[in-house]
Amino acid sequence: MARPVPRVTLHGVGASEQAVQVVAHGIPLEGELAVPEPAIGVVVFAHGSGNGHNSPRNRYVAAALQRAGVATLLVDLLTVKEEETDRRTAHLRFNTDLLSNRLLGIIHWLLADPRTRGLPVGAFGASTGAAAALIAAAREPDRVSAVVSRGGRPDLVGIELARVRAPTLLIVGAEDVEVLALNREALRALHTSSESRLELVAGAGHLFEEPGTIERVAELAAAWFERHLRAAEPPPAAEADEAP
Repeated sequence: MARPVPRVTLHGVGASEQAVQVVAHGIPLEGELAVPEPAIGVVVFAHGSGNGHNSPRNRYVAAALQRAGVATLLVDLLTVKEEETDRRTAHLRFNTDLLSNRLLGIIHWLLADPRTRGLPVGAFGASTGAAAALIAAAREPDRVSAVVSRGGRPDLVGIELARVRAPTLLIVGAEDVEVLALNREALRALHTSSESRLELVAGAGHLFEEPGTIERVAELAAAWFERHLRAAEPPPAAEADEAP
């Protein structure tokens, strides 16, 4: 049975948090940045439509990452007006070109911002946001050091999936039958190009609402990012669209 996600403070020990406006390709996007001291890397969260930076599940995972020494950026890939449009038309949530381009702009912002400059970057994506994260990793392999997908749609990545070099963890609910099949297929393509793994969360559906399931996602994601960001080389510098 579904139950509310435990409320958490969006920072771990020693983290500072700030509301930020990220400019990605000229589009201002709202988010929240938390940076523990010291930080071993930074993870940007790519949400599916209707699941913005205040998503309790992603906030729960972000808090676990911060406790592992990973900075987090929870940010909306769509503007408020775009979200309103998408709720009526459902056309933007599947526009992976738009979402991945926004995500790459956000990653450039992180690599230019003095609070996160020089930190290895990871991407955590849910649903169609996971497709955007994988496309971003394929297009800029030197700047995306690790990816975690929660209930993701890697089938939307297309031929770019085989170009992903970042270590990739696919987390899927064991009861999410259709998405599980899509992720098993994606794993075969990823195995040709990157270190990758598929983890099933027992008893979980697509939204990970069942007791204990989001906690398991947070545990898996924190371990993956801590391992791979700690081992990553510093990424090349980038220039943000505008000064933060």
